[in-house]
Formats: sequence, C-alpha cells, structure tokens
Amino acid sequence: MSKEAIRVNKGDLLLSEPFLADTNFERSVILLCEHNEEGSLGFVLNKPSLLTLEDVLEEAAGSEQSLYTGGPVQQNTLHFVHRMSELQDGANDLGERVFWGGDFAQLLTLMNIRQLMPENIRFFVGYSGWAPGQLATELAEEAWIVYPRATGEYVFDVPPERLWQEVLRTMGGKYRMFSNYPIDPRLN
Repeated sequence: MSKEAIRVNKGDLLLSEPFLADTNFERSVILLCEHNEEGSLGFVLNKPSLLTLEDVLEEAAGSEQSLYTGGPVQQNTLHFVHRMSELQDGANDLGERVFWGGDFAQLLTLMNIRQLMPENIRFFVGYSGWAPGQLATELAEEAWIVYPRATGEYVFDVPPERLWQEVLRTMGGKYRMFSNYPIDPRLN
C-alpha cells in the first residue's frame, strides 16, 4: 500500500522526527524557503552558531547579531530572513510576515540607522538543501513533520532551544506527545 505524498510549500516548517539520527538535523526546525521541481532550500531556525554578524561581514562592524547555522550546505554563504515590509524589494514573501532575502544594501542601511532591530531578522551561515525529489522521499520515510505556514512568532520570537517542542505542542495529538520524547530513549 503506497502512502499519499505529503505536500509542502515554501513558508512551511519542517521538524525533524524525534529520533532522526543525522546530527546536522537532530531536533531541528527548518524554514522552507524554496520548493519546486529543481529542489528545495531552507534554513535551520534553532541552531545558533558561535559567530556574530561582525565576525563574517566587514560592513557590520560593531554588530553583535547572532548567526545561525542554516544547514550543512555552502557554509561560506550568508542568508537572511526578516519580517520587515520595508525590505520587500527583492525579497521572497513566505507568508505570515516572513520574508527571505531582499536588498542587502538597504538591509545594512536600516541596521546602521537602527530601524531594523535584531529581533526582526535572522542571519544564517549555509543552508539546508535537497536535490529534486529528495525531500519528497524523506517525507515519505517520515523523517520530517510538516507544520504549514510559519509565523513570525516561530521564526523570530520563540527561543531556539524551545522551538522544536513548542511547534510540536501546538500541533497537538501525537505531536504533543513527540515533544516530550527524550533525545535518547534508553535514558527514559
């Protein structure tokens, strides 16, 4: 018996199943920013790195803005998501006041004049990527749980260490139960 394909869209959250063995994605929440026939791309929302923006960007000297590890792919690249309608030019609307990318020069200007506050933007080093059909296969294998349409609250406001549990609790039912699973069931 074949399972019905799980549908995902840009703007959805992907939550790793409780016992996913991949250390890159253990208890991770990914904001899916691109999903089409060419593949999929997203950013891990709950893996802060030890770097700050000024560590990787000369133009951001003095910025203590934390960077997140967006995923294991191309960790020499910098990406951002935000909830500023002023940065909509060139940005991808992910819905629910969440945008990916935009005019980087405008972003720096808004940061420098303090019109863009740290709580309204997240920077990522690297990204999570899937080849064509790869994400569909992983969804069929139940490696990911889909939460439709990320909200700004989940992307920017919930502390990263609580995000995976919070989203699962909100989903209710068996997912609420998943949120309480220990990382290592042998320790239960």
